[in-house]
Amino acid sequence: MLHGLWTPGSGLLLWADGLATQGPGAADDEEPGNAVDRILRRKFRHRATVPMPAPHTVDMVEWPAVALAPLDAADFLLEMPPRDPRVSGDLKYLAHVARGIDRWAMAGRVVPGLRRADGDWWPRWELVGGEQQRAWRTELALAMPTVQRYGGDVRTILDDMLAELTDPIVRRHLDVSEPGDRMLAALVRGDTFDEGTAKLSGDLDRWRASLKVDEPELVLRLLEPEGDEVPDEALWRLQVCLRLEGEAPEPVPLHRTDRARLQLGVAKLTEAVAAYPRLEDVPSAPDSLDLMLPTAVVIDLITHGATALQEKGIHLLLPRAWKTASPSMRLKVTAPASPISAEDRSVGKDQLLEYEWELAIGDEVLTADEMARLVNAKSGLVRVRGEWVRADPDVLSRAARYVAERSGGGERGILDLLQELIDDDLRDLPVEDIDASGWVRALLDENARPESVGVPAGLNATLRPYQQRGLDWLAFMSDAGLGAVLADDMGLGKTVQLLALLAHERSDTPTLLVCPMSVVGNWQREAARFVPSLRVLVHHGSGRSSGAEFAAAVAGSDLVITTYALLARDLGHLKEQPWRRIVLDEAQHVKNPKTSQARAARSIVADHRVALTGTPVENRLDELRAVLDFVNRGILGSESMFRKRFVVPIERDKDENAVARLRAITSPFVLRRVKTDPTVIGDLPDKVEMTMRANLTAEQAALYRAVVDDMLEQIKDKEGIKRKGAVLAALTKLKQVCNHPAHFLHDGSTVLKRGRHRSGKLGLIEDIVDSVIAEGEKVLLFTQFREFGDLVVPYLAERFDTRVPFLHGGVSKSGRDAMVADFQSVEGPPVMVLSLKAGGTGLNLTAANHVVHMDRWWNPAVENQATDRAFRIGQRRDVQVRKLVCVGTLEEKIDLMIATKQELADLAVGNGENWVTEMSTEQLSDLLRLGDEAVGE
Repeated sequence: MLHGLWTPGSGLLLWADGLATQGPGAADDEEPGNAVDRILRRKFRHRATVPMPAPHTVDMVEWPAVALAPLDAADFLLEMPPRDPRVSGDLKYLAHVARGIDRWAMAGRVVPGLRRADGDWWPRWELVGGEQQRAWRTELALAMPTVQRYGGDVRTILDDMLAELTDPIVRRHLDVSEPGDRMLAALVRGDTFDEGTAKLSGDLDRWRASLKVDEPELVLRLLEPEGDEVPDEALWRLQVCLRLEGEAPEPVPLHRTDRARLQLGVAKLTEAVAAYPRLEDVPSAPDSLDLMLPTAVVIDLITHGATALQEKGIHLLLPRAWKTASPSMRLKVTAPASPISAEDRSVGKDQLLEYEWELAIGDEVLTADEMARLVNAKSGLVRVRGEWVRADPDVLSRAARYVAERSGGGERGILDLLQELIDDDLRDLPVEDIDASGWVRALLDENARPESVGVPAGLNATLRPYQQRGLDWLAFMSDAGLGAVLADDMGLGKTVQLLALLAHERSDTPTLLVCPMSVVGNWQREAARFVPSLRVLVHHGSGRSSGAEFAAAVAGSDLVITTYALLARDLGHLKEQPWRRIVLDEAQHVKNPKTSQARAARSIVADHRVALTGTPVENRLDELRAVLDFVNRGILGSESMFRKRFVVPIERDKDENAVARLRAITSPFVLRRVKTDPTVIGDLPDKVEMTMRANLTAEQAALYRAVVDDMLEQIKDKEGIKRKGAVLAALTKLKQVCNHPAHFLHDGSTVLKRGRHRSGKLGLIEDIVDSVIAEGEKVLLFTQFREFGDLVVPYLAERFDTRVPFLHGGVSKSGRDAMVADFQSVEGPPVMVLSLKAGGTGLNLTAANHVVHMDRWWNPAVENQATDRAFRIGQRRDVQVRKLVCVGTLEEKIDLMIATKQELADLAVGNGENWVTEMSTEQLSDLLRLGDEAVGE
């Protein structure tokens, strides 16, 4: 018997019991047969978990299955013979749903919609809705087979099934010829629509709603009490109305209303209560369906309920004079047109500016009398200038006090003024607008770009539009004497923008550039390529100069390049030289302000400071403070103050006000562009990321359980640092086990055992490399363990009869450059293995369009940085990124958690692996326990 199960987000799973299934080729000389025959001849590669009746219970049983995406599922369900004795009842139900959709499509009861998914707009055919379709959906929900109900909520399953099947079923009936309209063409082909917008999506939704001419729509109208002030005990009438198209809303009285209209009103009000449950317990009016709302419920209705009702297509009409705006703080700053003076280039930083604080409700700036009235309102609803306003008395009183204390304005320097934004008195108060004039406007207003400096003479490069904007911004910050963080994504050309700044400025005093040793050669080559006239001095190596010789060399240079290690070691020599600017490339190297490198960077005296980084925050907000403290000393306060005001509220409490305040003070000094922004660059291909899972071998599973048991025994009676150390050591060991038993055992044993893989992950890596090489393409394999690279490299070299270079921290600069050049060449090797840290920055490896993270760092910023070796300017093919995890292990479980590290949108991503050490023993056991599905065959 052939069975079917619809899985939301995945599609249709088919499995068979009591029937023999044949793999491909088993029936080559037979007739094609019907849809059921074709399914039974396929290989059942997937797994379906199905509830099966057992004595006194239900067992979840796993069956081999065939998985069909919605497009193939629609074809199968409509072509499947419904009376075939091999078709089960649950599969007949799914075919019944598909045929129902087909009938609605033939009747024209479908409309186009536009939905956002995976960063693109997708035109999709959708059911138009209405009373008849709602009744049909109700029948489907009641008839849903038991096996299908075990998949989750009935409504959720049915909604997903109808949404996913409607589009491909409608397209079966469309003319395949190319339509002239681009959106219609996308609908016919099932493609994305580049011109899609949120407005167009909303317009289509409203059009669909307007087509439900067969029934009136529900309208809820809120009526205000009498008088200006609203006592706490007052009740607001929420009038329940029905409205036909083109007519005014009509109330639904309990008497003098026909039975069908009253039943429809009750049904629609029931839907509204389901969407916003707070309406369930409020009193009803005696003569109608109207509800009587206490003031507290009215406030919540406006704040939360309106959105919930709108999502269900229910209109809420507020009193005509009603304002739902929130209070906000505003800052007005007055400055002269330019910060430049002939005597002092940094006068802008120290120039006194006039400023004034204001408090506003929506777009209205409040007077002192109006603020006092709002502060005295206890109910949270009052009239202001003839409009109803909801006010938070606590926020308003604190905001009014802050503004009153600073009435009359004042004078501050720009850095001092911005520091005021992190004052404790402003905590939790929304600062939504900083209105500036003069040169400060170009700094604070994201819509006011600095004046363009044009293409500098001597620059041998064509700047892309966003790169020209970067140069203009750097030149403006330099003229104002303000430190700058250029935080463009890896591969967007931070190097050429900085070199363009040097070409534009042509200062008599040199710039000191500090970078990792791995990219010293890259800076040399890029400087010679883009600004050939630039005099470059590399201060590196055992033969580097010192004393008077070094001073003379610096004086004859425009750009001095050194490394972070030498910055601390040769600090005495470097501090003696006059510097126009100090630049930190890969500035995350100073993310710990207590290191000798960070202290040395801050101690160098220079007129201007620039930090270049593709990852302004890797793990913690403290890192952002460290970088900004380098470019503009003290702007974010002390470490303890910053932690109190930002780190704890944002990382622990997800405080949006704290996020807004931090962005307000940091955004003027950070220019951040990402490759995925279509306004930045349009000629990069797509990056497709996927997580691939490998099963452990029996040997790996035994080692994994042993490590977990040993760790749990070790931490049983330990606390503090000893417990953390034991947990972190176990995490490292478990990663090694997932990679390969020989990696964990360090015994030099063979990769294979009796011709079979000892590691499921290495077997998967081999399959990936095999397919990449077969396509004539190249792949980068990243690992955080040099030992694993040493194990993988010789195996892959022998297996594929090719050179496999391994770039790690022990490779010399010359060896690294030669390795990269060889890989980038047409005749170069198809595979390169890289240690995550040594190969994660400063390299251009666009010859590869496949990236594999063989083991996970559990830090998206670091992994993306490594991926950007291939996904950068110069890449002309789609880049496929595969992240490998082992099924049922901590790798798979933590992979599911990594997404939560993106919550603050590049502001913070968590705290490395230390959060694992803070788990209780029970939580650790649950996280690390090996799942039953972990071991493969």
